[in-house]
Amino acid sequence: MEPTFVIAGRLHRDYLLPPVGRPLVDVPGGDLLYAAAGLGVWDGNVGLLARVGEDYPHEWLRSFEKYGWDTRGIHILAGSLDLRYFQARLDPLTFQRANPVTHFARMNLPFPKSLLGYQPPADTDDRQTVSPASPRPADIPADYLNAHAAHLCPLDYLTTSRLLSTFRQANVTILTLDPAAAFMTASTLEDLHSLLQGVTAFLPSEEELRTIFWGRTDDLWQMAETLGSFGCEFIVIKRGAHGQMLYDAVAKKHWEIPAYPARLDDPTGAGDSFCGGFLAGYQKTFDPLRAVLFGSASASLAIEGSGAFHALDALPGLAQARLDALAGLVREV
Repeated sequence: MEPTFVIAGRLHRDYLLPPVGRPLVDVPGGDLLYAAAGLGVWDGNVGLLARVGEDYPHEWLRSFEKYGWDTRGIHILAGSLDLRYFQARLDPLTFQRANPVTHFARMNLPFPKSLLGYQPPADTDDRQTVSPASPRPADIPADYLNAHAAHLCPLDYLTTSRLLSTFRQANVTILTLDPAAAFMTASTLEDLHSLLQGVTAFLPSEEELRTIFWGRTDDLWQMAETLGSFGCEFIVIKRGAHGQMLYDAVAKKHWEIPAYPARLDDPTGAGDSFCGGFLAGYQKTFDPLRAVLFGSASASLAIEGSGAFHALDALPGLAQARLDALAGLVREV
């Protein structure tokens, strides 16, 4: 069966030291899985688009299929590919990605041999380099191009541009984009003109938005309106515990949506889970405000535990109950 949704992103082999709960050592992770889980809270018919090496555990790929996810878009390269990702959270809001030896020692945990030699990835983007782990247009199964909706997780600029162009040409009707912080810089605002043309929803964090508009304006609504003028229908600003701001560039409306007051154990992947929920909500309702509520409910489930699949373990009906609770709290400004 053709997937209704396609999510493009990266897979990781995660080494996570959360602020509460047990450490997660060499487990499936990455933006792609958090976004797919956020969507999977509402609909499991999703195709995954990513790249891994031959050393990526094949049993993990088979486990993704248990959630109804199509893995034909995960291209397996010859040879190995370093997909290790380390993160230590000192508290729910503070994390570090370097010096894993120090953090394992701090928690009196044995250091995993599989993490020897690890170096955190560089947070730079020269606009001309494609990461080996980024999916290519040629990796997309033909029937993925018949999907109703596609979401791009944070990827390098060149990959993002190429994938958006491919999905546009295939007439995928709903396109959403979560940008990589590495290409959201003050010197590259103009690059977003071509990138956002024809995009349904652009979903940056407040920090990313402030970085790209640094020295221009401090007004978040003005930032959103500027980006909306680039040809994007909806701008959603993710603000963590402060919820979301939605600018509807078609109707010229502004909305503020609070975060659901969930228990905060680990915010890792919350933004990706939000994006997955938003995509599900918009495909079902074609209402951007309602889609934000879907996303907010997904994110609230994700932060109450650790690991990419935590949101999928929620009690039946809990996501809908949280969506309904939020619906009465939105505010048009």
